[in-house]
Amino acid sequence: MAEKKNEFPPGVEAKRRLLAFDTWEDYLDSLIEIADLRNLRSIDSARTVAALGYRANGDTLNEKEFYTSRAVIHAIVYPVVRPYVLVSEGAKIDDPFFRELAVRERANRVGILQSVIFIRHFTKGGFEISGYIDYAHRLITEDWGPFFRSNKMLWPKDTDLGYYHWRHGTVRSNISRNYKPVMDTEKGLLFQNRHDHKIICPDPHQEPGQNTTKQRVYSKRYTQVEIYDHVVRRKT
Repeated sequence: MAEKKNEFPPGVEAKRRLLAFDTWEDYLDSLIEIADLRNLRSIDSARTVAALGYRANGDTLNEKEFYTSRAVIHAIVYPVVRPYVLVSEGAKIDDPFFRELAVRERANRVGILQSVIFIRHFTKGGFEISGYIDYAHRLITEDWGPFFRSNKMLWPKDTDLGYYHWRHGTVRSNISRNYKPVMDTEKGLLFQNRHDHKIICPDPHQEPGQNTTKQRVYSKRYTQVEIYDHVVRRKT
């Protein structure tokens, strides 16, 4: 049986023992030797000796360093689960595209699913704009209330995974929170998930990739919409 690796980096594991102490005084008490109490006859004097670094193999933390280090380690070992609000909940959504996004909102917010949205549409001037959107990324960097509650149009941005503006001749590809664009000589533009490293292939003539499904969504408001749903397989 393979040996199980530490859950945290060595530096964190080494300092994790600080969590056993609620106060700096408790930390100092752990460094005091029995001989100190016998000879000094005072817990305060023994703590002073420990604080000066005479009772530790390495550096002894001062009071400020102790509380700062303990807070950092506590945040790593016991991360706070940040609450989220389902913006689409209770919204009356008419557009089929936004109904599909509403169904996927929770899964994308909690990281079970990381969907990539392809949109191709035309401006009022008749110029095509197309692009790939990291849905989970945009959910936490943008207010989606106007999209779900007032059917605001969703357009690709030049900061998204992929962006193309025909009139301006602008072509962009960017790394998002969850994906990294990769150019393949045969398959063209691919997206590598940054968590499980699986590849999404948006080429319509090829399979979308492992743990990924593709759905075409028909909406009167958009020329073309494709949603690539990738189920994230995080390492345990």
